[in-house]
Amino acid sequence: METVKVNTSQHIDIDYPVAGLGERIVGKLIDHGIFFGVVVLYMVVMGFTKMIQNDSIFAISAIVLYAVGFVFYDLLCEIFMNGQSIGKRVMKIKVISLDGAQASLGQYFIRWIFRIIDFSPLTAWLGGFICVAVSEKKQRIGDIVAGTTVIKTVPNTKIHNIAFHPVANDYVPTFENVHLLNDRDIELVHEVLSTYYKTQNATLIFEMANKLTNHLGITQVPSGMNELDFLRVISMDYNQVTSRAV
Repeated sequence: METVKVNTSQHIDIDYPVAGLGERIVGKLIDHGIFFGVVVLYMVVMGFTKMIQNDSIFAISAIVLYAVGFVFYDLLCEIFMNGQSIGKRVMKIKVISLDGAQASLGQYFIRWIFRIIDFSPLTAWLGGFICVAVSEKKQRIGDIVAGTTVIKTVPNTKIHNIAFHPVANDYVPTFENVHLLNDRDIELVHEVLSTYYKTQNATLIFEMANKLTNHLGITQVPSGMNELDFLRVISMDYNQVTSRAV
């Protein structure tokens, strides 16, 4: 499975799977369904209110409304919805830069401009889809030029890997100072563990464990506890300590 490394605020690289052609097509169909629904609503409202009496003007206004939405919808949504449209959000995918950072305004603009090539009548509207299907990072031409791709925002996670699963009431925390962490820190621990289970990349475990020991001022972990055990215990300790405060 193709992945893109996303560098978190803790400077830990997390591999996110790129979105497949199917997810992108369904997201696009959802967006087009929204366009169609808005136009139908507009026509119904205008028909009942009789605000436009001339049938030709009424038809032209509906076509213009659809055309404006079709042309500018993706660009405006990706700028103001952090790389997503409504369809992409439903499908849990988003546009990011290939370096793992949030795409810039210029990158959004470039990939939008290249829709002219990706979805041109000259390629029977299939140029972009074919490019996504055959490219290594599932990129259409606009993505390749802009240096972007589309990733899945929610990886498949088993229930036993959930970050904030409950622990037994009689559980005794090993590291009481886990209160120095916050929910985002523990979510990051969960992401590192989830990525390790999928990729067996032990470097992530070592890096995350090193950062946590430094942050919490832990000079020595209990005998027999390795870095993977340490992260699991930190997660359970945090869940227990924070549950006391609720």
